[in-house]
Amino acid sequence: MIAVLLAAGASWCLLRALIPQLRRRLLDEPNARSSHRQPTPRGGGVAFVVVAAAASAIGWFGAVFSCQPGLPGSQLAMLALPLLALPLAVVGFLDDRHNLPAGLRYGVQLATALLLILMSPLPLPWQTLPLLLIAVTAVINFTNFMDGLDGLVAGCMAVAIGALAIALSAPWPVWALVGTLLGFLLWNWSPAKVFMGDVGSTFLGAVFAGLVLQAPTWPEALALLLVATPILGDAFLCVPRRLLAGQRVFQAHRLHLFQRLHQAGWLHARVSILYIGATALLALALLWGGLPWLITLAAFELLIGIWLDQRVAVPFAIASCS
Repeated sequence: MIAVLLAAGASWCLLRALIPQLRRRLLDEPNARSSHRQPTPRGGGVAFVVVAAAASAIGWFGAVFSCQPGLPGSQLAMLALPLLALPLAVVGFLDDRHNLPAGLRYGVQLATALLLILMSPLPLPWQTLPLLLIAVTAVINFTNFMDGLDGLVAGCMAVAIGALAIALSAPWPVWALVGTLLGFLLWNWSPAKVFMGDVGSTFLGAVFAGLVLQAPTWPEALALLLVATPILGDAFLCVPRRLLAGQRVFQAHRLHLFQRLHQAGWLHARVSILYIGATALLALALLWGGLPWLITLAAFELLIGIWLDQRVAVPFAIASCS
């Protein structure tokens, strides 16, 4: 709790100082694909990246050099996760400013994914490495794709990472990351004063994937992954629909369910609360129900998503033409 509160305060204060600078250098002007109407600075994820990385460095070096010489390998790996995701955040920040080539961005994602996989205690036959690399980079990119409404990704990831921290008995720097997200949310909730940008969304996707890979068994890893069904499921189902429609997957669009719900008249806060609440239910299922409950609840939530897609949201075909 101390780590959460201190990190939340540090993140909030750092953002307060950074927002005027971001407004001058990284102002996101609304366009046809935007879900916001007012120019809003992006790149605010740098605040929770810096605070989380600092906590990670303090915890990791303290454990390695003096304080906790007998700490298990999985605990050391979790201590290091924000540091391992730091290069991805740097590339994301540069991309927010300069629109880096996609090949460079994906190369850094692959390198980060490889490090996360190599640090995993799970049994990993070498034949599965290409599939795992694709899966980890998919989680990173899906998290990035979903960063399109005020408070959505930050809120869902705060809940999901908090649940994984409990399930894995994670060390305090992981809880510090949860705190930084709560501090960020105070600025990012609707109407948002700042967006996290690629610097924050890719960082969160990598840390989340790294925590999933710290599960002791594959069934437990699946359970951890399912906690993020609302945001990962939305992106996962949108990609094949766009491929079948002949669209370029990595081109900006407004076709995710959360975007089409907003186009149907739902406010930012209403959509974000729906996704965060669905994530919280899955977190409770993880902590008190186990994998069978998680699979059942995740399937039920996907069915609700399909119902919203068909009955409430602006139809996919109509949104594709707008």
